[in-house]
Amino acid sequence: MADETARIEEFLKRFPQIKRNALIPLLQAFQDEFGYISEEAISRIGLHLSLPTSKVYGLATFYNQFSFSPRGYYHVVLCNGTSCHMSGAGELLNEICKLLEIKDGETTRDGLFSLEVQSCIGACGQSPVMEVNGAYHSGITVKELRDIINQYREDAGR
Repeated sequence: MADETARIEEFLKRFPQIKRNALIPLLQAFQDEFGYISEEAISRIGLHLSLPTSKVYGLATFYNQFSFSPRGYYHVVLCNGTSCHMSGAGELLNEICKLLEIKDGETTRDGLFSLEVQSCIGACGQSPVMEVNGAYHSGITVKELRDIINQYREDAGR
């Protein structure tokens, strides 16, 4: 815990003049560097900006872009919006949960994969769509999903 606190304080030193209205960019920068936003970070950021922890947490939980647990090396985002759902995203979700042995919001034990289901990722014309670390896979089938996951495992040497 002391090590985490020290890392957070070092990060915040780079933003000495930051104001309350820069909370979202600060949270984004923090997540970019650390991969997620811990409870300790929310508390320290609140202190740094003279904001109650509840305000920082409330804003952070309002936006889907923020994660509060470590993500896997490969962060899988599956769209389950109307178009994707109608094109088989539910079946893809069942398969990916079975393959990775995790549910939405979880990370595999080995830290290789994490899963996030979103209501829309803005690629409705290419449904169903899955994104992995910024790479989009569109119009995928269950078989293609298995191949994609296996390729990422192979790329990671696992």
